[in-house]
Amino acid sequence: MIRRTSLVLAGALMGATATVGIYSAVVPAVAAGTSTYKELSIFGDVFERVRAQYVTPPDEQKLVESAINGMLSSLDPHSSYLNARDAEDMRTQTKGEFGGLGIEVTMEEEMVKVITPIDDTPASKAGILAGDFISEIDGQSVRGLKLEEAVEKMRGAVNTPIKLTVIRKGADKPLDFTITRDIIAVRAVKSRVEGDDIGYLRVISFTEKTYDDLEKAIEKIKADVPADKLKGYVLDLRLNPGGLLDQAINVSDAFLDKGEVVSTRGRNQDETRRFNAGPGDLTDGKPVIVLVNGGSASASEIVAGALQDLKRATVLGTRSFGKGSVQTIVPLGGNGALRLTTALYYTPSGNSIQGTGITPDIVVEQPLPPELQGRVRTEGESSLRGHIQGQNETDEGSGSGAYVPPEAKDDLQLGYALDLIRGVKTDPSFPPNPEKTVVKN
Repeated sequence: MIRRTSLVLAGALMGATATVGIYSAVVPAVAAGTSTYKELSIFGDVFERVRAQYVTPPDEQKLVESAINGMLSSLDPHSSYLNARDAEDMRTQTKGEFGGLGIEVTMEEEMVKVITPIDDTPASKAGILAGDFISEIDGQSVRGLKLEEAVEKMRGAVNTPIKLTVIRKGADKPLDFTITRDIIAVRAVKSRVEGDDIGYLRVISFTEKTYDDLEKAIEKIKADVPADKLKGYVLDLRLNPGGLLDQAINVSDAFLDKGEVVSTRGRNQDETRRFNAGPGDLTDGKPVIVLVNGGSASASEIVAGALQDLKRATVLGTRSFGKGSVQTIVPLGGNGALRLTTALYYTPSGNSIQGTGITPDIVVEQPLPPELQGRVRTEGESSLRGHIQGQNETDEGSGSGAYVPPEAKDDLQLGYALDLIRGVKTDPSFPPNPEKTVVKN
């Protein structure tokens, strides 16, 4: 097992995560032509005219940021400018920990609803309960705030206090809690034993902690279930928007003894990079089924593609999102950053999933409950305006439904995977035949 540590990121334009990239210095480029500099001069003239004569005084910083983002967004959906705040948010996401309270929340009835407090965090220790509604933060009402704005107010420096006013069912008046923020480590992997014979591993995102969390989860499953009774593993990558590229490589490597995991190919042939697995399958060769859906993107597609092409695992579910591009994150002055698409990545068989996604070996649709039918839109990379055309892209496009039932008993895809591993169901794709592995240069 060869573990890689780098500054490479991976993710998809779905919600909070939006990049595959690598921190690097700016690479020297060929000087722009004379006509280009004339156009830049025109931009300067327009900026000055807007700044001086627009009907209301504009925010000059926002004007410049909008101009930069306009240029970058004209390239593809994943290139963008990150101001200091956005860049810090990205660093927080990829690090996998932040200063906060330790609660999973959503927005309901114009208040912040607690889905669950995370065990052994300031929120759980203070007595915050699932189902609580946060109506005020430090004396200010949350009504009118977006969810991300409310979350931003609750995050902050470690050891700083925050006051929450909570409305709780059954309580005759609002409850006040003063809580001291602490470092909150976001779990990248959740695991359990299904029945008493199959290990279930759900990778939520690819942060700096993902491989370590996965290794611990596998060790715990192996400790809880004797080797002769453990039939295999389900690796759940559904709704996983991506994260760090090196973690995707390490996660793939955890199930492999050898073989190319992924390659990245840039504008010039000499920019091609190949990443290979080393000896050391943490699961001791046990059967593996990988679950994917339309919410599986980028780094999760790298893992699914590697295990599928190398015939280490059977992929089950529906077509993945289809983001196969790599972005370089270049630090800029003022603590901002440039996120620029610089390469595409390829699975071991030499295929790009850009605009096509990972096609499962076994297609199993997950029906929507009645209350969500007609309300959930299927999206994929191919549906994004201005996306880079993939080499294998067809009219069929990429993406599929991205719904996973909250209760395992209602999860048809998981149930199908468990039945395959237990032998209740059979399929020619499971277990995969390693002799049919195809790797292209």
